[in-house]
This record gives sequence, C-alpha cells and structure tokens, in this order.
Amino acid sequence: MDKIQSDCPYPGCFFCVMKEANPSKRRASVLKFFRELPSQDDDGQVLPISGLWNTAMAHPNDPEFINLGIFECMAALIWKGSKNRRWLSHDQNIYIPYYAAHVIGSYTMNMEEFAERAVRAGVIPPLVELLRGRLTWVEQRVAVRALGHLATYPSTFPAVADHGEVLELAVQLASSSLEIVYSHFYQFVDRRLGYHCDLLTRGMGGAEMESRKAEEWGSQLQCWSLQLINCFAFKPEFLHDICKPEFLAKLPGMWGGLVNENSPAGIGLLRTICQSKVGRGHVANISGVLEALCNISHSSDDWQYMAIDCILWLVQDPSTYHKVIDKIAPTLIDLADISTLGDYKKLGDTIVTVLQECMQQNNNSRNSVSSHTIEKIEELLSSRQKLKSERNMPKEDLHIKQAAALVVKLEGNSLFSSGNIEGAATKYSEALALCPMKSKKERVVLYSNRAQCYLLLQQPLAAISDATRALCLHSPLNRHAKSLWRRAQAYDMLGLAKESLLDAILFINECSQSSDPDLSSRQNKVPDYAERLVKKQMRAAWLFRESSLKHGGIHCEGDASDAFGQEVDDSEWETVGESDGENDERREVDDETEWKNAGHREDAFEKS
Repeated sequence: MDKIQSDCPYPGCFFCVMKEANPSKRRASVLKFFRELPSQDDDGQVLPISGLWNTAMAHPNDPEFINLGIFECMAALIWKGSKNRRWLSHDQNIYIPYYAAHVIGSYTMNMEEFAERAVRAGVIPPLVELLRGRLTWVEQRVAVRALGHLATYPSTFPAVADHGEVLELAVQLASSSLEIVYSHFYQFVDRRLGYHCDLLTRGMGGAEMESRKAEEWGSQLQCWSLQLINCFAFKPEFLHDICKPEFLAKLPGMWGGLVNENSPAGIGLLRTICQSKVGRGHVANISGVLEALCNISHSSDDWQYMAIDCILWLVQDPSTYHKVIDKIAPTLIDLADISTLGDYKKLGDTIVTVLQECMQQNNNSRNSVSSHTIEKIEELLSSRQKLKSERNMPKEDLHIKQAAALVVKLEGNSLFSSGNIEGAATKYSEALALCPMKSKKERVVLYSNRAQCYLLLQQPLAAISDATRALCLHSPLNRHAKSLWRRAQAYDMLGLAKESLLDAILFINECSQSSDPDLSSRQNKVPDYAERLVKKQMRAAWLFRESSLKHGGIHCEGDASDAFGQEVDDSEWETVGESDGENDERREVDDETEWKNAGHREDAFEKS
C-alpha cells in the first residue's frame, strides 16, 4: 500500500484506495473519501467520479458503496456544481454533476432498499435542481432518469411527489425535450459544447456520430420524462394535472423513434391513463387521440396491444362508450380475427365479446349508436355465427363453397388485369361472402387483393381495413408481406409516416426471408420501391422533424411516387384439411399447418 501511494501523484487517490488488500482498511478509506470529496477543490476529481459511474453501471445491486455514503457524496457534488460556477468551470468539474446524477440513477433502478437510502441521503432536492434546467439538457436527462426510478417504488414515490413541481417539470420536458436537444446541440455543429460531445461519444466520434447520439439521447430524455409522468398517472389525484388537452394530443406522437424500441413512450402513458375512469373521461373528449389509438391498433407497432387495451377500455366504460363507439368500432371489427398478440391469447374473441356487450348496452339505453356502426357490428357477429355453423357442415358442402368462391375470385383477377378495378373489388367482396370463414388462407388473399383495389381507387381507409383483416387472419400475425406493403402505401397516402415506415420495414424483412415464388425469384429480394418508401418515411418520421421545421432547418421530403406496386395475389388455393372438426383448443394452433398439409391432396378444383 505504501509503495502504491508513493508512486501516485494524488494523496488519498481513490484508485489507490480501491487497491488496498485489507477490506476493513479499504472500507474506512472509501468512507473517508466520500465524506471529504465534496469539500475538496483539488484537480482530478472527475476521474474517480467517472470510475464510480462505471462501477454503478456494472454492479448496480452491490450495496458496498451505498453503505459507505455514496448517495450523500453524489448529492453534495450536484449541489456544489449547481451553486458554485467557479468550481464547476475549473479543470473537468463540468462533468461531475452529470456523473453524480447517473450514479444515483444506476444504483436506484433495481433495488427499492437502495432507493430508500437515496431518499434519506437527500438526493431528491439536487436532482430537482437539475430537472429545472439549472445546468443543461444532458444533466436533465440523467436527473429525470434517477427521479423516475425513485418514483417507481411505493415507499419512495411520496418523497418525489412532495416536490410539487416535479410533475409539472416532467410534463414540460416531455413536450419540449426534442426541441431543446435540437436547438441546443443538434442544429449548429460549431456551437456544440465540448463536454456534451465528449459525453455523447466519449471523444471518439465526429459531428455525424455526435448527431446520431444526440437523436438517441433526445429520445431517451423524452421517454424517461414520460416514465416519470407514468408513475404519477397511477395516482388518480394527479390525473387532472396530466390530462391537459394539449399534452394528451401530443402523446401518440411521442413514439421514441427507432432507437428506443424498448420504451413504450407516449402510448404507454396513454395506456396507464386509460386504466382510470378519470383518465378515460379526458381521453374520450379528444378526437385526435382516439384516431391515433385506432391507427396504432391497426399498425405493426410493437406496442399495438397497448393501443388495443386503450380502445377496449374506452368502449367498456359506460361513461365514455357513447362518445367513442362510432370512432372505435370499425377498428375493433378489423381486429376481430386476431388470435394471439404478445401475451394476449384469443384476443379476437375478447374483442367480439366486447362488441356484443356494446350491442346489448345500446339496446338497453336511450342513447343511440349510428346505424352504420350497428350494421357493421351485426355483420361481424353474424360471421361468427356462420363460423360456428360451419363446424357441423359436411366437408363436401365446404368444398362447394370454396370452389364457388374461387370461381368468383378468378373473375375478380381477370377484371383487375383488364383495368376494371371497381369490378374486381366487387368480385372479391362476393368471393368473401361465399368463402368459408374457416378458410383463413383464402380469405387472407381475398382481403389483400381487395386492399390493392382500394389503393388504386384512392380509398386508403378501406385499404387499411382490408390489409389489417388479412394480417390478423394470417399466421404468424402481421407477417403477410403483400398486405404489409399495401397497408404501408395506404398509410403513406394519409401522411402517417410512422405507421407506413413500420409496415414497410416489416415488408422488407418478409421479402428477405420469404419462400413466396413471386419474391424469391427476384435476384434482389428487397424491391427498390420499398427501399425508397422507407427512406421517405424515415425522413418524415425523423425524431427532430418538427423541431427542424420550427427552427428553420432543412428537411426534404422523399419522393415515393413510383413506390406503388400494382399487382394482385393469384396464390394457390388450398382445400379443407382432414382435421377441420377438431376441438377449438387445437384449431387456434393447428389451422395453418392443416392448410399446408391439405395442399398435398388431390381435390375438386385446379390451382388458380
């Protein structure tokens, strides 16, 4: 120990202390280091703090430093940086508040016991000071992260909530974070603070890498602000402060971008809000939010199930039912054939049950739902009855219905090829009426082909509806390449860049893995028109797009005018499988396998 210390230019160096072989001496030295560090003004303080940051990131559940006073030390250092600008500007001390807040957040993200210790150590007031913007947005980012962890636990949430401005500041930050990062860092390369650049890229990246990291950190700043607000949203007494119309209207657009695929972002907060009767009342009054929830429910977004939860809760609540049913029912009808979505089993059955209850509620109520909505729900319920009746229908009769539907489908294909798009759409509708409900693969093709017709007829909403029905019937869910592409085009027509982008990316993934002869026969399995649409939508859905437009930045829209493939699917039709009469439990899992096996049998009609 003496030799190590004699070689080191810094008396009491933290790294020398950590090399002490005697555990009790080492703990005593670390305890002394934590106690004395905030009052020292020596050079080189940032090195041990960054070392502590690395340790906290690598071993966040290790209690040793917590027991020795690291929280008290970090809180004091944040206070010092906030109040003593002379010290902050000396040497590399400018980094210390950032690292100190990050250390607090890392040690409190998993362990409620550590969070309780942090609160007792007084970390909340200095973190709130950073949240106010006392320094810059990079310190706000780690402060809101730490406060979000502290607010997660029942035992420490009250201490966060006692600082009444925390919620207000988090809402402001969620709304303005992207603009802050864009205008304070991204927009002007020559004005970037050096220590921001070093924090983002560890000094190893140029302007381009710094910009990419700024997008990631800007997204995190917004998402962590939403996480903090989400903790408050579980408490009814805070919902009125959260559910301001202007804030709720922005939430669906706070999607986090592609760099935060693990964050539920704005839709996650909306889901929490909709779990409460008070929250549902606020959401039901904002038509833009309802429309966005329906769009996300239709889309291939990873958080599709969260949007579906929201709209189901809204139509099940008697106080919001009549406000939302006409807007939401079409979406639920389109989704009624979903089998499994994430952890949700037989989700389509749940949707049908909810719509049945809606009809009963409407019959018992003086308030009326539109006749169009009633007609569509009754049509869905009738199709479910038709599916039940098919279980007792002789296979020969099913074969006849399939054959009749095939004939009409081929007529539709012929009309499409000749340019009679309206006539083709009508024929596909007739074929759907004839086609057995259990013939899922055939119905996927019909819905997808009709979606193509609606695209050419400039009816994007109808195209989205049909493409969604095809994707819900398909197994696996949301993986039918041509339907994904058609829905991506329809969303593009409506200017819904995010939804179009997600479908187009999935379409490209399916192309690269597809065994479809129409796709696998191409030398390049990723069509050029799909790449062009993805590039266009990535520009349109760019995280900083609105901020760029507001602050006069250059933003060029892509040209995807030639991105619309115009083909119908003339896929081989398969016949009824031998095990069609098996019980419901097996049917959900085995239908797709049964249809594939059925294709090897000789049947009454030819391949189309």
